[in-house]
Amino acid sequence: MARYLLWGTVLFFLTDHTDNTRTDLYFDVVLKNKVVGSLMTSQKTVGSKTLYHSTTNIQTRLIVDVEVDYNYSVTFIKDQLDEANVEITINDKPHSKTHTLRNKDEYQITKDNGNLIVLDDAIDYSTILLYFKEPIQVQQCYSEQDGSMNHIIDLGNHIYKKINAKNKENLYYYENGVLKKATIDGGIIQLEILAHN
Repeated sequence: MARYLLWGTVLFFLTDHTDNTRTDLYFDVVLKNKVVGSLMTSQKTVGSKTLYHSTTNIQTRLIVDVEVDYNYSVTFIKDQLDEANVEITINDKPHSKTHTLRNKDEYQITKDNGNLIVLDDAIDYSTILLYFKEPIQVQQCYSEQDGSMNHIIDLGNHIYKKINAKNKENLYYYENGVLKKATIDGGIIQLEILAHN
């Protein structure tokens, strides 16, 4: 009995007792009232570090069959973006890749072509946070996908408009601080993202 008590005490002190919470959210991707894909996103907090991951798979037919996969991995430390990786494939072929890395007081952004862009703005809100945190009193958010700052406009009634660098507008609808629906301007197609209940 004493041996089990000793092992239990040792394991207790070797275990990391920092905050360790995880949230998983699931959404349907809808095109013309038909579910064409799924989006799963997760948020895991360990101490001062919060890890986000998002995977979206869309399968539809435009002129030909198209399968698009979006993969986001984003890390915040003490409520500041630290690193983000976004990879998009179309029909299993690389389409675009963006890497963002904090270096002291600036961000180094590398896109497909290898060109380095430096951003001096502090980033405390990014696109992936729209799934987890209603953007109350947030006027801009960083797009991990294209490496630019986007504008957010509060339309009232817990509805927000995000305008990206190409002036495309997405709408986000919240209930009790939780994202329930988003309409996405994908250029030639308009998508909806609907939360599972």
